[in-house]
Amino acid sequence: MDAAEREKIQYKKMTETPIPKLIIKLGIPTTLSMLVTSIYNMADTFFLSSYGNSASGAVGIVFGLMAILQAFGFMFGQGSGSLASRALGAKDVERASKYSSTGFFASVMSGAIIAVFGIIFIDPFMYLLGSTDTILPYAREYAVYILIAAPFLCSSCVLNNVLRFEGQAALATIGLASGGILNIFGDWILMKVFDLGVTGAGISTAVSQFISFMILLIMFFVGKTSSKLSIKKISKSFADWFDICKTGFPSLVRQGLTSISTMLLNNCAEAYGDEAIAAMSIVNRICFFTFATSLGIGQGFQPVCAFNYGAKKYGRVRSAFIFTLAVGEVILGSVAILGFIFSDELIAIFRNDPEVIRIGTFALSAQFIGQFFQPVAVCTNMMFQSSGKSGIATLLSMMRSGLFFIPILLIFTATSGLVGIQLSQAISDILTALASLPFAVSFVGKLGRLQAAENSKKTL
Repeated sequence: MDAAEREKIQYKKMTETPIPKLIIKLGIPTTLSMLVTSIYNMADTFFLSSYGNSASGAVGIVFGLMAILQAFGFMFGQGSGSLASRALGAKDVERASKYSSTGFFASVMSGAIIAVFGIIFIDPFMYLLGSTDTILPYAREYAVYILIAAPFLCSSCVLNNVLRFEGQAALATIGLASGGILNIFGDWILMKVFDLGVTGAGISTAVSQFISFMILLIMFFVGKTSSKLSIKKISKSFADWFDICKTGFPSLVRQGLTSISTMLLNNCAEAYGDEAIAAMSIVNRICFFTFATSLGIGQGFQPVCAFNYGAKKYGRVRSAFIFTLAVGEVILGSVAILGFIFSDELIAIFRNDPEVIRIGTFALSAQFIGQFFQPVAVCTNMMFQSSGKSGIATLLSMMRSGLFFIPILLIFTATSGLVGIQLSQAISDILTALASLPFAVSFVGKLGRLQAAENSKKTL
């Protein structure tokens, strides 16, 4: 089968397959990859917890570092992937390759820059992310390997997103899941068998990121994708670079604010000891795991949204949003109920310390209540970003971890102490959903009008 025939089949699949079937088909592989990624992050937390509360707290510190790397990776990945998908929807393969190549090499460069400066200034960097003196040795030991792997982590985000936006979610899953599974076994072998401790966790994560990167990269050179990667295809147009950054900017804001909010959370929790930092770190890992079940389906929606918006099939975009929101509420709501019931048992799995369990259980219960509201905000954000409405998408991205969370965290910590820290994220989730709802209703109505206009053109 030649490239033209393959592209024709892909176009038909993305624009004619029934919405529920298409989103589930694209969402299941993405959900699996998200769950595997979450599991290997939780594996780091689980194994490191045996070295004490300070080692557990180091996971929360390094999480802020990884959020910074992912911020740039997702900016270039979501930006180039969304634009490439819309270009493919408009049947412009060459332009899709230009966006993919530009985003890929930009992410490699940004990861390398962060790695160099991060290693040079690693101690002040860890303190900035919220490390205490007792956590610093563990955080530094862990973070140096993450920084070494930074170019691969950033560029893997681009490769993963381009594959997903092309409708090749299964291929993206192979790359991410392979690295994730390897990291789980790597943690056990290096930390337990060879007793390398925190160094073992860092090496395992770095190696798994490199292998995941190589598997994803190979997909682009064995004829599995419509767009191609090449230095020659890097755009020399400022407008293309601007479009990639503009389209991906909501992801940069979202992930960047996640890093800042994690840093502030760690700094606020510092007053209550390493136990508080460890507890909140464990809570965040558990919540990300449960959230991944909904996020994976949402990421199955993104290529459907971008591709069909580019093909001017607005009715399919509207139907895809409504279906994704409904599925997200059912899945995340069910998981949140179970998590709420077993909050204390979940915390105890990672750290059987009475104070960590006490602090973590209340915070986890509150966050599970907040998770009922997350699908509204997430699906709305994804819809605006995938359809190229970067201004509104950026505003929505700023809400959960920035416009709402940061002031709520600071005010509630000052007025309610530790309880304020424990409640801040849940309150932010609820407010973000309520603020996102009017934007969603308005745009869904607009999509209906755009589709009616397209139907009128066809009848003329």
